[in-house]
Amino acid sequence: MSAFHADTPLAQRMRPTSLDDIIGQEHLLAKDAPLRRLVEQNHLSSIILHGEAGIGKTTIAMLLAEAVGRPFHALSALNTGVKQLREVLETNDSLSFESPVVFIDEIHRFNKAQQDALLGAVEAGDITLIGATTENPSFSVNNALLSRCQVYRLQPLDSEQITAVLQRAINQDQLLKTLDIEMQASDFISELAHGDARKALNLLELAVQTADPKQSPIIIDNEIVGRVAQSALVRYDKDGAQHYDIVSAMIKSVRGSDPDAALYWMARMLVGGEPADFIARRLVILASEDIGNANPNALLLADAALRSVQSIGMPEARIILGQVVVYLATSAKSNSTYKAINAAMSLAEKDASPVPLHLRNGVTKLMRNEGYGAGYAYPHNYPNHYYAQSYLPDNLADTRFYEYADNQREQHSKQFMQWLKDQAASNDY
Repeated sequence: MSAFHADTPLAQRMRPTSLDDIIGQEHLLAKDAPLRRLVEQNHLSSIILHGEAGIGKTTIAMLLAEAVGRPFHALSALNTGVKQLREVLETNDSLSFESPVVFIDEIHRFNKAQQDALLGAVEAGDITLIGATTENPSFSVNNALLSRCQVYRLQPLDSEQITAVLQRAINQDQLLKTLDIEMQASDFISELAHGDARKALNLLELAVQTADPKQSPIIIDNEIVGRVAQSALVRYDKDGAQHYDIVSAMIKSVRGSDPDAALYWMARMLVGGEPADFIARRLVILASEDIGNANPNALLLADAALRSVQSIGMPEARIILGQVVVYLATSAKSNSTYKAINAAMSLAEKDASPVPLHLRNGVTKLMRNEGYGAGYAYPHNYPNHYYAQSYLPDNLADTRFYEYADNQREQHSKQFMQWLKDQAASNDY
């Protein structure tokens, strides 16, 4: 194992030095798996590695380049501009038969100009790109660049794999192996790390540093791990893919009428630092899309919550959001108006029928002479403020966008509308 500075983090000291040393990702690295086959064929194409932090994206990129004998250039999207990117691309030895590997960490943070610069180099074969992203690349990498890369999803490590990572560190790390360590908290560390090997190793290192150095053996139990973990292990990235996953989970829980699950996912967002007004805006949309006219008060309450959250802020805003999310989750549900406006928008994109003359305003004598407003019946002049007349173009006269859902309020509206029509028919007007 290479020598490290005394302050080098354990996770860095335990970085694998070959593909065979990697724990996990068997679906990509085992015999006959996609990345293993590339290496065996001494070939490496441009790829995007997609997955959560701490599961080996950077390490795999470095080791793939090493395995096929390519120069390796690592860049971070956080501090690399187009100028720096072009400088790296221009340093490529044009006489080399093999393109260098350019690794872009957090490639989802590259803007269009940066991604276009990469695209040209990939298309020309000047570089082999390996991008790493915690976000779904379908949303964060432009289609032209994405189409020229193979996308591989890395998986979080399971409990058994995290335990193996910890045990390897205890047995092989040049510092830890000199200590007598008794590991009793592997399952707890695995639970806290959520599949992140780097986080698991950081916890182990902190626990060892916190333990009584006079103790022998040094016992790493749940109590000491819990003390060093604190709130830093809350797993939520409001800028990454998990942001969208947890928002989706909250919305689906409200839609599915489960207030407990809705509260849990919303709490995960709040604890992770998600702005309260973002959550409130999502609830306003949901109130109309998933509840609609089954309970019109839902939209009023959600809108009031948005304005209240914006004026009050956290931490008190959590109380308002909690009330609203429970109200929405336990409300009657309907997406009938959501479907109706979508259907109307779809037809409007294809149909441009003229407005019937009787619905037009005859504000000038010329317009009235041309028939504008002729035949229009003012509903307030008739019983029940209703008059049966057509409000659609003749070619769309029988079109229906809105279908009453089977909830009490919409069924009541349906009965009322039918009553109006029956009354109009019986009065023969």
